[in-house]
Amino acid sequence: MHVQEWLDTVPAAAVYAVVALVIGLESLGIPLPGEIVLVSAALMSSQHTGINPVVLGACATAGAVIGDSVGYAIGRKGGRPLLAWLGAKFPRHFSEGHVATAERSFEKWGMWAVFFGRFVALLRIFAGPLAGVLHMSYWKFLIANVLGGICWAGGTTAVVYYVGVVAEGWLKKFSYVGLAVAVAIGLASLLIVKRRAKKAQTAADREAEPVGAGE
Repeated sequence: MHVQEWLDTVPAAAVYAVVALVIGLESLGIPLPGEIVLVSAALMSSQHTGINPVVLGACATAGAVIGDSVGYAIGRKGGRPLLAWLGAKFPRHFSEGHVATAERSFEKWGMWAVFFGRFVALLRIFAGPLAGVLHMSYWKFLIANVLGGICWAGGTTAVVYYVGVVAEGWLKKFSYVGLAVAVAIGLASLLIVKRRAKKAQTAADREAEPVGAGE
């Protein structure tokens, strides 16, 4: 069943809890579809389902911040053996290559890696545990964690909510033609963003490679 169809069957209070829990577990280091759940719930809130977007954004932010903080504590205590264990359990997400890429990002960008990592699926899973493993100052981590959580969770909720409200009224006027155009624009935008993100990641890896070799 589609995520949004499943959320439609859940009471509003439970939706808030599910969003906070899934995002919290993802931020803790467990690979779950936190962003998909958040987007689906935010879209629901724009369709008169009784879900308050402000409460939803607050719950998503709380889940992100708390999950990252717990992940930081686990990473600081578990250290490198924790990463090795995660690599064995989740080889697709915690492979040596992914860990090395995330580690280079942290060493180069510090707090900014935590902040902007919230917007990148791979770093969103790594941020908390890896910051703990690398013994980043907790107060620096907390500041970047809170600001990143607010901007990502709150911003995503607000954008999807208002886009949903506008699209609903627009599609009532233009019916299937409007739907087709909206889908085409959305897919084109997604492809462009993914292509640019891939180029940026490749460039970052090439730039960081000599540093890793020197070490």
